[in-house]
Amino acid sequence: MSEALTTKGAILIAGPTASGKSALALAMAERLGGEIVNADSMQVYRELRVLTARPSPEEEARAPHHLYGVLSGAELCSAGRWSRMAVEAIAGIEARGAVPIVVGGTGLYFKALIEGFSPIPPVPADIREAVRAEVAAAGEGAHALLAEADPALAEVIRPSDRQRIARGIEVARGTGRPLSQWHAEPRAPLLKGNVAKIVLAPDRAWLRARCDARFEAMVEKGAIEEARGLAAQNFAPDLPVMKSLGLRPLIDYAAGKIELSEAVKLGQAETRAYAKRQETWLRTQMIAWERFSEQDSESLKAKIFAFIDDLGLTRR
Repeated sequence: MSEALTTKGAILIAGPTASGKSALALAMAERLGGEIVNADSMQVYRELRVLTARPSPEEEARAPHHLYGVLSGAELCSAGRWSRMAVEAIAGIEARGAVPIVVGGTGLYFKALIEGFSPIPPVPADIREAVRAEVAAAGEGAHALLAEADPALAEVIRPSDRQRIARGIEVARGTGRPLSQWHAEPRAPLLKGNVAKIVLAPDRAWLRARCDARFEAMVEKGAIEEARGLAAQNFAPDLPVMKSLGLRPLIDYAAGKIELSEAVKLGQAETRAYAKRQETWLRTQMIAWERFSEQDSESLKAKIFAFIDDLGLTRR
């Protein structure tokens, strides 16, 4: 994508899981005549409606929604692929005279949209496939391979993140230059113009309670059946779709390996830990974004609507 899309006015809403982003985006869409674009790396998968708390069919009927459930779990959705889909969706929304409202918890997606990508040359397919096989065979030892190929990158990638480990190794081998060095190159944004950048930053204790309550609600709404369905499809365990929060414990419960109470506790713990990582990422990577910490939904809406009104983002 060589040329940035200049928006007449778009709203970006980031925040940790269970912080109320989707409800806020829907309220904005109804007030402003907007359309919602998903920026959550798990909500793109059609097999994960319940476990990712995707907007319900009733909510989707209240305003147009884009990029929800658009990919099969067998596919990978990189930040680059999402960005291309998002820019296309935003351009279509603006052509219809509506306000694009991009919402989600995947900070890397927002970063790609606003800052663009490093000019990394394509990695030859044979190198990419060889590295993926090597990483799969190495298991936990794959992180040591990354540390050898790109020490700086290895310092910021968890040993369990096989996808990013493989990417770091394949770029170093395929281009002759570490990915961390490519990341330092100048970038060009994919979206510019009048953009409202909002981060929800609620109190941590409040958010932890919301995470716990939401996971319990997911179980009541069919998360166990959804987990059974995913297990039956035999997706490769390293695919992103199989890393959905709480999925593994629920699969283990469905298989009779653990009790439901244990599965719920494990799923809640995974969700809280993920929310904490998101908070850290959003705090350190989105410093210039406008932060809102209100927990009362009406107070939050009032402050955010005042903020976007000041930017001239009104109904078209």
